[in-house]
Amino acid sequence: MVRFVCAGLVVFFGFVTGAFADPATWARPESVVITDSKGGEHFFNAELAVAPDELTRGLMGRTDLADDAGMLFVFENARERSFWMRDTLIFLDILFIDEEGRIIKIQENAKPKDETQIPSGGPVLGVLEIKGGRAAALGIQVGDTVHHNLFGNVLDAQANNP
Repeated sequence: MVRFVCAGLVVFFGFVTGAFADPATWARPESVVITDSKGGEHFFNAELAVAPDELTRGLMGRTDLADDAGMLFVFENARERSFWMRDTLIFLDILFIDEEGRIIKIQENAKPKDETQIPSGGPVLGVLEIKGGRAAALGIQVGDTVHHNLFGNVLDAQANNP
C-alpha cells in the first residue's frame, strides 16, 4: 500500500508539471535478470523505486515502456503488499517477488487507471513491473527467479554488465 498512499497535492502537482512523464526525472536503470524453469535468462533495465515518493509514483504518467524496461520496487522488509493502477496509463505485468528472489505471483496485463487492489498473495521483498504481456511472451512464470542485489543473488554475467 506504500505506493498508493500519497497526498493529492503531490499527484496533482506531478501531473500539472508533467514530472511523472518527464524522462529527466526517471532513475538510472539497473540490471535485473529473470531465470525461467527452462534455464532461459531474461534481462531487464529496471529503474529502482526506493524512496517513499518513488514507491508512490511508480510508473504513473508513462505512455510507453520498452520491452526490456521495468521498475523494481524495493522494500525494507518482506510482507504482504498491495498495488493498484490508479494514474498508470499503460498495461503492466506485476511480478511479486519473495526474499529469495522467487516470483510468487504474476498479475498479467494489469489494467490502466484501475483502482482495484492487486494483493501480493504472500510476503514480498520486491515487485517488478514490466510491459504488459511480456511475462507470457517470454514464458516467465510463478517460481522463476529474479536476480538483483536486493535478493543477494546477482549472476556473474549480470555483475560484469551492470
